[in-house]
Amino acid sequence: MRARLIPLDGGPAIELAKDLTLVGRNDDCDVRLDHKSVSKLHCILVKTDGLVLVRDLGSTNGTRVNGQQIRRAALLPEDQLAIAAFRYKVRFGDGPDEPPAVAVASPAGGAAVAAADESDEHPSITTESDRPVNGPPLRRNPLPDAYPDAAPNT
Repeated sequence: MRARLIPLDGGPAIELAKDLTLVGRNDDCDVRLDHKSVSKLHCILVKTDGLVLVRDLGSTNGTRVNGQQIRRAALLPEDQLAIAAFRYKVRFGDGPDEPPAVAVASPAGGAAVAAADESDEHPSITTESDRPVNGPPLRRNPLPDAYPDAAPNT
């Protein structure tokens, strides 16, 4: 499975070539983001079963998925991943590396699942770009491991 992080502010895409990708400021990281807002060992990205999992490694400035600060989460196509001040769009499969200039909402509100034959074990998923992607349907985790919006002061 091909997975990439497309910078929202331009620049080259980050190809997630390995199953485990360590992100941080340290020289030993697979993806090195040399900025003081990024922790030495910031987060890890894990490719598995057609999706990418992200785990924050106790970073100072946090990791966010679609604006929500997380400890760990599953990344779905077109999710926004923020590593400290760096923002990316998650892309799976082949396709353009440029982030879309204007976000266009589909009538179904995102990815639409095409009707599958009963003989088809994995239905075809049609993305907003209308390119079929084979695999099981993608579902959001009903119990995300996220920080609450407002932490009580104790």
